This record gives sequence, C-alpha cells and structure tokens, in this order.
Amino acid sequence: MVLVHSTALDETVKIDRVIDHIRGKKGGPTLVFFGGVHGNETAGVFALKEVFDELKLNNTAINGEIYAISGNLGALTTRQRFQDEDLNRIWFSERITRIVEKKEIHNKEEKELHDLYVLIDSILETGNPPFYFLDLHTTSGDTSPFMVLNDSLLNRTYASHYPLPIILGIEEYLKGALLSYINELGYVSLGFESGQHDDGKAVQSCIEFVRYSLALTESMPVSSEKLQELKGAVAESSRPRHRFFEIYHQHDIGPESTFEMYPGFVNFQVVPKGVNLASVDGVALKTTKTRQIFMPLYQKQGNEGFYFIRPIPQFLLWLSKKLRKFKVDHILVKLPGVSWADEKKDTLLINLRIARFFAKPFLHLLGYRARRYDSAHLIAKNRESASKSQEYSETTWLKS
Repeated sequence: MVLVHSTALDETVKIDRVIDHIRGKKGGPTLVFFGGVHGNETAGVFALKEVFDELKLNNTAINGEIYAISGNLGALTTRQRFQDEDLNRIWFSERITRIVEKKEIHNKEEKELHDLYVLIDSILETGNPPFYFLDLHTTSGDTSPFMVLNDSLLNRTYASHYPLPIILGIEEYLKGALLSYINELGYVSLGFESGQHDDGKAVQSCIEFVRYSLALTESMPVSSEKLQELKGAVAESSRPRHRFFEIYHQHDIGPESTFEMYPGFVNFQVVPKGVNLASVDGVALKTTKTRQIFMPLYQKQGNEGFYFIRPIPQFLLWLSKKLRKFKVDHILVKLPGVSWADEKKDTLLINLRIARFFAKPFLHLLGYRARRYDSAHLIAKNRESASKSQEYSETTWLKS
C-alpha cells in the first residue's frame, strides 16, 4: 500500500496495485482502467477510487468484471513522472522477456513493469472477453480532454463513440507504450488525457469518462437515455469540433539537450508562421509554417517536446477503412522493393531506392505506421491482423 496525494483536491488516498476490482454477473466483458502510469498524473487514480466507491455504495449492477489498476506505485508516492526511466516507454517484447521470464530486473520501472505484466496476464487468462484497456493520463500544459490510440479499425470504431477529439498515429513516434503493447495483442486499448496535471477539472473529466465507458461497454447496464446523459457529460468538456487528427511531427529532446517550452501554448492551438515555440540549447525554435500544436511539454521529465497535428478528412477515414477491408497491403508485396519483414505478414520492409513512390500518408491509409529501418529502408507495421475483432462482434457499439 502507498499514499498518493492530489494537489488539485488537496486529498491523500491509500492504494495498492489493484485500486479496486468488482466481479459482477457472469458473461459480461472485462474492463481494465489504469491510473498513474506516470507518477505525477494522479487524476486517474482519484477518479477511479471515487467511481468504484460510488458503484459499491449504490450496489450498482455490473456485468462481467471491472478493474482499477495503479501504474507506477513508486513514482506516485513521490509525485514524479518516473523514478529511473519512463514506465510508458519500455514495453518492448524483448525487454519484457528478459524482465518476466529471465527475472533480470535492472531498475525500479522494470520492477513496476514486471508486476503490471503479471497482473495483466492473469486478467487475460481468467477474464471473459471482450477485453477493454483504458489508460487515464493528464498533460503538463492546459488542454481540453482528448483520446490517443493506435490506428486499428477496431480501436477507431470503438473510440468513435466518444464525443472527443481522437488522435491517431502516436505509435509511429512514441515507442514502448503500455497501450501499444496491449493493442498488439489484439485488444481495444486507448488513452484518455483529461486535462492539466493539477487541475481539479481533470479529475472530474476522468470520472465522467469512466462512467460513460462503463455504460458504453455494457459493463454497467443503463437505459439509452442514461447513456446519452453520460455521453453528454463527457462532451461538455470537449472543445475542438473536428473528431480525428493525426500526428505528423514530434520534436525529440536529445539526451544532452536543454529544452524549454515558451509559455502560453495549449493543445490544438493553431500557431502562425514565425512564432517562437521553445528554446533549444539556448536558441529559439520558430514555426516555419502555420502549425497546430499538440502536447507542449511544461515539465522537466520527458523526451518529447511537442507534436504537430492536422485534421483527417472524413473521406480519407472512409477510404482507409475500405482499403484495409480489401487487404490491399497483400497486393503491395508483389511490387518491386516491397516485401514482408517476417512470416506474420503484418510488417512491410520497403526499399526506398526501388519503391520510391511509397510515402507515409499512403501507408497510413492501409493502417501501417512507418519508421526508418536504415538509410535505404522503411519498416512499417500494422495492427489489423492482430485485432481480435471476433471477440467484439456481438457488442452493441460495433453493430451500431
């Protein structure tokens, strides 16, 4: 058990790895919420504690099982993002094998990963599908709530039922995230960013998100009128009108670099050309074009200074859905310079010296997120083949 303090609420709670767990009527889904994967982001922990206490106090009927899980217990006690390294950047299969199977644990975050992995594995082993994994976060800068997810059709379809801005493509830039690992297992998984770390409104937004998620997944049976009421509460906190955005640039902070974001920038803000964004090693970094900024960094810990995003037209969302359903990527491997990277046939290896016509936006339409493999090759991976769509086939949200 550890003590976690909220500056926003001026309250302290005592929690364990499993903040709470409710087992309801058999046959329902398994819904897993994470809070405090970053130790300075306590809003999710307090929101989960309040909602689960509320469910028990009111003897609310639950279908299946619901879990509230704390992420980085050690960092939560000291209210810092992490202790030795970012827990949300180390979920790589090779590293997990070393930590879990070989028991080679080199720092505090690897011990946290070990404990979380064992718990998640147990839930998947004993729980009833469909599974949902929802990670509650906050940001260092002021923001309207939004969702971040890996771009699979299953994720996208589920997320579209939330009246919130949805950010796609972060997996192309942010490596080793917990939800990326879970999504590669084929399950619905997404991140919810509720507001600024120490803003009381972020806690309330988390509470509203959790309540609506319980109703949407039918973990908590409600009338259609109540479902719309819960959805409306989530919608009230959302400002940007456009539903889907994609990330197309990340400013990386080098290990020896000094970075300071200039004050006043907020998520989704459109910044004109020629505006000073940040100081990098004492030099002002300016916009070279009009940009829409996302997740500006206003804390000392972290390696991503900011992102640029842009709206995704509805036509492209429709087109990408059609292309993926027809598995156009399986035709591409017949072209010169394009091959499967392995036998799983979910990763393309593209020789840019031969297949010069390939561009990331085209790969994005097919559900692939690409990164440089070497100077001449791109390696692009998708998650469509891994999606356990059949497990969600009878859900109301998928049929609607």
